[in-house]
Amino acid sequence: MSFEKSILIPLDRIGALIGKSGKVKSKIEKVCYVKIEVNSETGEIMIRDMGNIEDMLPFKAVEVVMAIGRGFSPEKAMRLLQGENTLHVIDLREFVGKSPSHIERIKGRIIGEGGSVRHNIEELSGASISVYGRTVAIIGEGNQLRHAVDAISALSSGSMHGAVYNELEEARRREKLKRLQLWEDGNVFD
Repeated sequence: MSFEKSILIPLDRIGALIGKSGKVKSKIEKVCYVKIEVNSETGEIMIRDMGNIEDMLPFKAVEVVMAIGRGFSPEKAMRLLQGENTLHVIDLREFVGKSPSHIERIKGRIIGEGGSVRHNIEELSGASISVYGRTVAIIGEGNQLRHAVDAISALSSGSMHGAVYNELEEARRREKLKRLQLWEDGNVFD
């Protein structure tokens, strides 16, 4: 089976994808058994498999490249290669339409002063978040992703920050109780 996928990333993210002396691109190629071709004039990235041992690695390489294209540092994007982490991208136009001023306002609500809101959501959900252009990208495992998406959707829809934080804290408490109950019941592998 042969895998080939072409994606576009913003031109200003090409340098982050390639990395100093090509180190980031080479690392993705080596870890995911793919060949990455970069067109630095158009932002087109071609990803081809190199006869993988595991069939999911080329798809993970696509996710890593997309994450870097959505503003994540290469180090944070590599989180996608661990566990059950996946990438989710929210287009803020879904909440406020195409108005640049409305998009900037929502981005400000999600980022907060000095990045405080984004940091709080990351801490409470366990997900990684990047606000770039008119999108918010999130990397995390199942519940982490769901909680972060819910928080960002709530903020984008006008919810108060305190209410969003309270919901994230409550979700975290419920998960801790659930894990504790599984541990007490001896079902730690569920």
